[in-house]
Amino acid sequence: MKKYLVQFKPFLIFVGIFFLTYIVLTLLYKFYLNSYEANDLDGISVLVGKNTEQLLKLFNYDVIIQKSAQYPWMKVGLNGHFLALIAEGCNAVSVMILFVSFVAAFSGKLKQTVLFILFGVLSIYILNIIRIALLTVLLFYFPEQNHLLHGVVFPLIIYGYVFVLWIFWINRFSRYAR
Repeated sequence: MKKYLVQFKPFLIFVGIFFLTYIVLTLLYKFYLNSYEANDLDGISVLVGKNTEQLLKLFNYDVIIQKSAQYPWMKVGLNGHFLALIAEGCNAVSVMILFVSFVAAFSGKLKQTVLFILFGVLSIYILNIIRIALLTVLLFYFPEQNHLLHGVVFPLIIYGYVFVLWIFWINRFSRYAR
C-alpha cells in the first residue's frame, strides 16, 4: 500500500488540493448566496447586469436591465424587447471557482500563482460580461437560435477560454512545467 501512495503521491496531492479548494470556495460562495433573501438576486449578479448594460450602452444600444421584484433575476431589454434573463448562474462565479481550484492544485511559485489567479478571475469576469452582451445582441437578431447560442456556443466560449488558461498555466508556470 505504501508503495502505491508513494507512486501516486503527485496525483493524490493534486486531487486533494483541487477538491479541498473547490469545496472551501463553493461553501464560501454558498454562505454568500444564503445571505440574500430567497427571491433576491446576489450582488455579484447585479454587478454583472450593470456592467453588461454599460457595455451595451458603450456601443449605443438602447438597453435596459430591470431587476425583477418577484424573482431572483434581471430582465435584459434591447431596443424595447426583453430578450434574456440574468440569474445567479450567469455571473460565472462557479466557473471562477473551478478555475481557481485547478490552478491551486497545479500551483507554482506563490506570487505567480496568486497573480495568475487574479488575472484569470478578472479576465473570466470580463469575458462573461462580453458574452452576455453578445448573447443579448445575437438573440435580438436571431431569436430562433436561442438554444444554440445560450446552450452551446457561449458555454463553449467561456469553458474553452478557461481550458486555454489552464493549459497556459500548466505549461508555463506550474511546478510541473519543467
